[in-house]
Amino acid sequence: MFVAPDPGRSRLRNAIRAVIGVAAAVAVSELCGLSLTASITGGLAALLALFTVTDATVHDQRVTTVLLPIAGLPVLALATALHGITPARDAAFLAVVFCGVYARRWGPRGHALGIFAFMNFFITQFLHAAPAQLPELYTAVGLAIFAAGATRFVLWPIERGTSPAGAPPALAGSGLARSTTRQAFQATAASALALLVGQVLSEERWYWAVGTAWWIFVNTASRGETLVRGFRRVVGTVIGIAVGLLVAIPLHGAPAPTAALVAACVFGIFYTAAVSYSWMMLAVTVMVSLLYGLLGVLDPSLLGLRLAETGVGALCAALAVLFVLPVTTHTVTDAWIQRALRCVHACTAEAATRLAGSTSADPVSRVAELEQLLGRVRLSVAPLVHPLNPMLGRKRRARRVLSLLDDCAREIRGLVAVAADPEASHDARLAAACWRVEAAVEALVGDGLGAGARDHITVPAPRPPAGEPALAHLHGLERALAELAAPLRKPSRSPLVGA
Repeated sequence: MFVAPDPGRSRLRNAIRAVIGVAAAVAVSELCGLSLTASITGGLAALLALFTVTDATVHDQRVTTVLLPIAGLPVLALATALHGITPARDAAFLAVVFCGVYARRWGPRGHALGIFAFMNFFITQFLHAAPAQLPELYTAVGLAIFAAGATRFVLWPIERGTSPAGAPPALAGSGLARSTTRQAFQATAASALALLVGQVLSEERWYWAVGTAWWIFVNTASRGETLVRGFRRVVGTVIGIAVGLLVAIPLHGAPAPTAALVAACVFGIFYTAAVSYSWMMLAVTVMVSLLYGLLGVLDPSLLGLRLAETGVGALCAALAVLFVLPVTTHTVTDAWIQRALRCVHACTAEAATRLAGSTSADPVSRVAELEQLLGRVRLSVAPLVHPLNPMLGRKRRARRVLSLLDDCAREIRGLVAVAADPEASHDARLAAACWRVEAAVEALVGDGLGAGARDHITVPAPRPPAGEPALAHLHGLERALAELAAPLRKPSRSPLVGA
């Protein structure tokens, strides 16, 4: 939580750049004489542009950034036009929810455009924007996208010259089994229920329940992941409200200290997003409290309502994933572990080819893919290893699987480093060891993660003598794969993750 690694200080640099980009967007809006509502809209648009655009290449990031207004501005106009027409507004909001989630099937670009469209509708409700304000809101969003793009691609192009490390492709499926289609129905059902209950709690601030339900479905694939994400969102909101009571309310919306603290919150959002959803939500909640202070509507009862609406949204999301086209955590985890093990197979094969003298083999790219897949495995297993999970046996097994997969990754990295050495030589023992590793992976994933293949996994060969690093790494890889058989090969009624 407090010592999460930050290789190359990438999270730190990205967070600092986000503060610069958002500050630039707000400053430009203020210099152009736009209203406070428009300036806040611009700042939030810049934050979203920097946060949601995650394409694998800089070129694709530029294209997605340019497309953001095309997705967001029509929704902004629709939201302002329908603001006082409750039935039509609610129906339009749910349509935006469905389309925004469904768009994720088109990868990172669809994901970013869907979020931007949804948030433009949400921001309109948050700021109570009216149709007469639409021209300056359009201006603010346009200036914000320009400022964010200039900061990202001109002033501080962090991604330039780095190897792309996009997220692994989503699990396959078709029709209602496709994750994006299933989640579109789940998110819409959750949002509809959240909208109804949220309006019972407050006719003015109901949108927080819908926003909570929406964001819980971002980057989740199973009911267990969604439930854990909802819990973490509530925890972050509770702590954030406590901080808001201590920090935001005493400020009474004073511009200078509020702006400084909002910048700190923006930094916190970007710096913690990759490692702790609860910490990110703490920063978001404090930022929202500060913005309410600027708007002159902040008081303890409003923060209490924010917490209640968040709880409603989380509960509605939980009900949706439990009863609308549910997918178990075991099913999702099963698939991601198999993909990770197949990537181990591919890494070993590429490294063996490189050690044999081939210059066309590229095991380094396979290692990057493996790291991405292992990150997805950790996300899918998170419900089982959560501290509140009462199934201690399955928790121990899941932790054992994660530990052994980390061992595999460590040995693969070492093997690839050795293979990159131009003086590394190949002999028959390396070929035999690579073959045993590949056979062990095939035994684990050939028939899926069911019973029966454990008997085909051979005991690793004796540890090689010192001075033969490639063989040592292959030996460690064999050992980890052999030990993986035990936690993965349990009876079918005792899945790795049964949430």
